[in-house]
Amino acid sequence: MTDKKWPDLAGRIFRDEAGQRHVLPVRVYFEDTDAGGVVYHASYVRFCERGRTDFLRLLGTDARRLIDGSDNREPAAFVVRRMTFDFFRPARMDDLLEVETRVKEIGGASVTLIQTVTRDGNRIAEAEVTVVLISVSGKPLRLSQAVRGAFLAHTHAQVS
Repeated sequence: MTDKKWPDLAGRIFRDEAGQRHVLPVRVYFEDTDAGGVVYHASYVRFCERGRTDFLRLLGTDARRLIDGSDNREPAAFVVRRMTFDFFRPARMDDLLEVETRVKEIGGASVTLIQTVTRDGNRIAEAEVTVVLISVSGKPLRLSQAVRGAFLAHTHAQVS
């Protein structure tokens, strides 16, 4: 689902030889920086969360519909199971970054994503994130055919 007034607010999905990738532009604000004037490492976690959330939104699987169960399933949410980051160079206030999200692997109840943060095409940071779909009681739920199909349609990912 996209916002009709600001259609690119959730970023865009692009296709290339490696499948599809979601790109979300992110401006660095003062609140994102540390005392040294560079982006604080935890800010990258927020940037990547926005990228993942908006990627899901453009796939038609937004978090609100999952949580309230309006996707014809029991209420559920994607939660982070594993996250690793590598940092390559600093970003600073007012930089315009791009958070690129690609699907690496699709499991029964999980999806592993590669998220790359760039500035002017140069890699700033990269994360590998595994999210798991769980019920409100905390038990893993298999991805629905619709959710699995949305991810498969946008990737050349390995399916396990």
